[in-house]
Amino acid sequence: MKRGFEGSRKTNETEIKMKLQVDGEGEALIDTGIAFFDHMLHQFSKHGLMDLSLQAKGDLEVDFHHTVEDVGILLGEGLKQALGDKSAIKRYATVYTPMDEALGMVAIDISGRSYLHFDVIFRGERTGNFEVQLVEEFFRAFAFNSGITLHVKSLYGNNDHHIIEALFKSLGRAIDEATQLDPRIKGVRSTKGSL
Repeated sequence: MKRGFEGSRKTNETEIKMKLQVDGEGEALIDTGIAFFDHMLHQFSKHGLMDLSLQAKGDLEVDFHHTVEDVGILLGEGLKQALGDKSAIKRYATVYTPMDEALGMVAIDISGRSYLHFDVIFRGERTGNFEVQLVEEFFRAFAFNSGITLHVKSLYGNNDHHIIEALFKSLGRAIDEATQLDPRIKGVRSTKGSL
């Protein structure tokens, strides 16, 4: 059974349509109007083996903030809905991903408790025309709307593009690992009996 979501989000600032298949092959069709962000979402999808179709129109003439944050919100909501009651998922994953000189780490707990710890130092303010501070905004919106505990860390790196790419790849890979079904897990993986 494939776990998926199809939905949209519309505000005065953005309009987003998305389809997500958790159990996919890493196929992506993404257009947010922000080329660098599209590239990172492709990395997330490809390395997480999730199929993602996402079209966003936002007030890019203001800046990229609303679009990046709202994509994180919808992607988080979509993952949460796609996983349903979370029966038999492994729940946890910690992934390290290198990207040339950079090494990124993402640890995830699909717990129902939203939290973000973001420990990343960037070298500059932008990579191309993309403000690097928006990376944290995306991860926060994603974590808080998916109901996951998320720890994000750049261990080292000199190139902001490489640092960010390592983190997006790590996030995809961690979600892939944590959402895997294990027949040994009866119900949810919690002594409480619920997540």
